[in-house]
Amino acid sequence: MLWKLLVKYLRPYWRLLAAVVFFQLVQSIASLYLPTLNADIIDEGVAKGDTGYILQTGGLMLAITLLQILAAITAVYFGAKAAMALGRDLRGAVFTRVGEFSEQEVTRFGAPSLITRSTNDVQQVQMLVLMTSTLMVSAPILSIGGVIMAIRQDVQLSWLIAVSVPVLLIGVGLIIVRMVPLFRLMQTRIDTVNRVLREQLTGIRVIRAFVREDVESARFGRANEDVTDTALRAGRLMALMFPVVMLVLNVSSVAVIWFGAFRIQDGSMQVGTLIAFLSYLMQILMAVMMATFMAVMIPRATVSADRIGEVLDTPSSVRPPAHPVNETVGQGELELLDVGFAYPGAEQPVLRNVSFLVHSGETTAIIGSTGSGKTTLVNLLPRLFDATSGKVLVDGVDVRELKPDLLWGHIGLVPQKPYLFSGTVRSNLLYGKPDATEEELWRALTIAQAKDFVQEMEDGLDAPISQGGTNVSGGQRQRLAIARALVKRPELYIFDDSFSSLDLATDARLRAALRTGADGATMVIVAQRVSTIIDADQILVLEGGRIVGRGTHEQLLESNQTYQEIVSSQLTAEEAA
Repeated sequence: MLWKLLVKYLRPYWRLLAAVVFFQLVQSIASLYLPTLNADIIDEGVAKGDTGYILQTGGLMLAITLLQILAAITAVYFGAKAAMALGRDLRGAVFTRVGEFSEQEVTRFGAPSLITRSTNDVQQVQMLVLMTSTLMVSAPILSIGGVIMAIRQDVQLSWLIAVSVPVLLIGVGLIIVRMVPLFRLMQTRIDTVNRVLREQLTGIRVIRAFVREDVESARFGRANEDVTDTALRAGRLMALMFPVVMLVLNVSSVAVIWFGAFRIQDGSMQVGTLIAFLSYLMQILMAVMMATFMAVMIPRATVSADRIGEVLDTPSSVRPPAHPVNETVGQGELELLDVGFAYPGAEQPVLRNVSFLVHSGETTAIIGSTGSGKTTLVNLLPRLFDATSGKVLVDGVDVRELKPDLLWGHIGLVPQKPYLFSGTVRSNLLYGKPDATEEELWRALTIAQAKDFVQEMEDGLDAPISQGGTNVSGGQRQRLAIARALVKRPELYIFDDSFSSLDLATDARLRAALRTGADGATMVIVAQRVSTIIDADQILVLEGGRIVGRGTHEQLLESNQTYQEIVSSQLTAEEAA
């Protein structure tokens, strides 16, 4: 998966990579040429006392060194550009794919894991590309070139290279094999830390209310210890790697000097040649060491690439139509025909044989016990999930055949847990209609019964809203979410238990305002309180994923036992009539 990602996402930057290879080639050739010049100075200049030759050759070495430095800087510059571009494109690709996911895929991966894959995992792959640009290109050139140049200096000492390099590779390879599973485990445990931290930050009020700070601190401590333990185990192996490299490096150097000294003594080798051979051996082993440094990064980057690829290769269960319908009559009529839904691997479906019709401009309410499938049902309407059987029709067209943007443009959704984005009241209200006027914003706030508390805020529409709307109360958050949907002015409103945080008086005023201010739009309301749905044109009673009753409040109160039980748990029959 790593190479697949690199090939795909680095292809647009092949010119940058070609420049990196070219300048790394220049740098490596310069590095290979310098020891030979140094040997010539010792054997030809110093030994013969030729000062002019020393100055001439030394000047050439200085020029080559400057060229080497410039080539290295340029290679790193272009390599960094390619690596940063790769990171940007990978983050964009992951974000785009996650944006296409249905609730099913998001739940499968989990938000903390998706965040880790978009940040930490992408960074690991990005760093691999950067280090490859600065080290890995030159390593094989120095290794192969060093071997050739060393053999040219002295063939008989070349057996030291044939021994040193395999010993180094075997030692490092054994260490890397043990590091791969540790890096995979580390990424999983980082996911766990992110999940625990996210839960604790989101649920801080609940934690404090139940005096669970110590328990949650211990839970985070365990997750933190797990990451630390894995990192330490990987770190110990990494720490072992460099002593192995240095041991081979130093033993090889001593062996070259030892055996080279005998060859100099019998006159078959010159001092400059020995120094040059030793330099080439150091270059070869340093190149191998650079490759081992890269080898440390490759396993972790491979694990990260697999995790990124898992996201990119996961298709959304909600797929756009091959030939989408681009127009509808825009009346907001809704119909479900024998709809069923089951989660993958579930023993029982959540919804079975659900059929009903909502005419344009009517209000249909859905009520039922907890777990009866109400939220799942309304999530099928905007295609947050796709029905596993049957059809969901909007204006007579199957939602799976509608262009997604067109479908979502017709629907104003207020979810069960209303979410506000960090910014201001204004920026949240403009979310559904960026060009809405201030008059439209205040109109929506008035209908949603949010005008008074927004006016009381110091900056009014420009009052700050923190992430998730945590700086406003639950009821205010719900009313702002309702106002956001009203600004959009769609043909179909879906209120998924969106009045639960409102007191009865505010609830009644809001419903009265909706009847006159929603421009005759169709409404689907999921509610737990009977008082919220008492005036609906049609009430559907959901139980066990099936519709067990339908009609007006009065009709159901007379004929449906399940509805009667719900009503009796909240109101007396006389109060409900």
